[in-house]
Amino acid sequence: MNPAQGGPSENAAQICRALTGLGGSADIATLDEPSVTWGDGLGRVFRLGPTRLGTYGYSERLVGWLRAHAIEYNAVVVHGLWQYHGLATWRALSGTQVPYYVFTHGMLDPWFKHRFPLKHLKKQLYWPWAEYRVLRDASAVLFTCEEERRLARQSFGQYRANEAVVGCGISSPPGNAAEQRELFLRRFPELRDKRLLLFLGRLHPKKGCDLVVESFSAVAQKDPSLHLVMAGPDHAGYQAELMSLAMRAGVASRICWTGMLRDELKWGAFRAAQAFTLPSHQENFGISVAEALACSLPVLLSNKVNIWREIASAQAGLVGDDTPAGATSTLQTWVALDATQRERMAQNALRCFHDHFHIDATTAQLMNTIGAPPVTPPHQSAA
Repeated sequence: MNPAQGGPSENAAQICRALTGLGGSADIATLDEPSVTWGDGLGRVFRLGPTRLGTYGYSERLVGWLRAHAIEYNAVVVHGLWQYHGLATWRALSGTQVPYYVFTHGMLDPWFKHRFPLKHLKKQLYWPWAEYRVLRDASAVLFTCEEERRLARQSFGQYRANEAVVGCGISSPPGNAAEQRELFLRRFPELRDKRLLLFLGRLHPKKGCDLVVESFSAVAQKDPSLHLVMAGPDHAGYQAELMSLAMRAGVASRICWTGMLRDELKWGAFRAAQAFTLPSHQENFGISVAEALACSLPVLLSNKVNIWREIASAQAGLVGDDTPAGATSTLQTWVALDATQRERMAQNALRCFHDHFHIDATTAQLMNTIGAPPVTPPHQSAA
């Protein structure tokens, strides 16, 4: 449940909170070590680590724990693929009366096959005796959008699954927007009175971070007030390469590297920005995209972010190719918008969030899919 790991852990946390508001409940079984505090405040969290075999996360305890306790629940939802917890769930529950469901979180996207062929070869060896069976025997394999479901069929020749699109969402931003904005600007005073473009996510080549820097450098001279905020953890030392790229492009002084932002500071970054950018080469959903929309922030995306169709249809942002030319064209178009057009796009962004990505609606869809009593989200009934 380490929040630095991004989407799956955050989605699990959001679902737990939303279920409580919808009259349900959820517990979390995680392979974190017992000493960590990630997940505190979400209800009962069973930490069954430590694990072995590196990131695969093998645990001797998990199968036995599931066999002993799964009967206490209406359903088990597995978040993510290619780690032991999915195979352990299949071993413990396949053929029993307790249904299990698998949230793939974009991990069947064929982009990985082309980008990391050696890793894909390892997955091909693992697939027939493990992940294929996990998906085949699941009551449903869950997808966040139609694009993800369509792409998932292209990664492996042998594929059988009962597919269901349930969406993915977040709750409305907490706290006071003006106070959050001021907190962020006090922490980074050099950004005050600047026009801010925000990237918020892991600093990783998959995210198109180099495209963010390159496209920013292409338009920076047109507006001296435009500054770029690069917010996110750097797990692999990628930031140094990006900073060197910015130096060569002559925009290093106009980029702020904040590191990972959490809680009020994170929301403050969204509140202080005028647009959010994510020209990713592969993105199943993008929690940060939904967070931006929830803050009325237009989003500048590549067409490899799987929810790009919803964004384009709602006119809540701009979409281009995941190339230097595509990212630059998207940013140039946004910079050229007049005040009225920017305001209309900001209003569309918030409307898009409530229509597609609010956690109450997506969690209600999840509950209905897994056979829980039908639920109507509060914000929909109020409407």
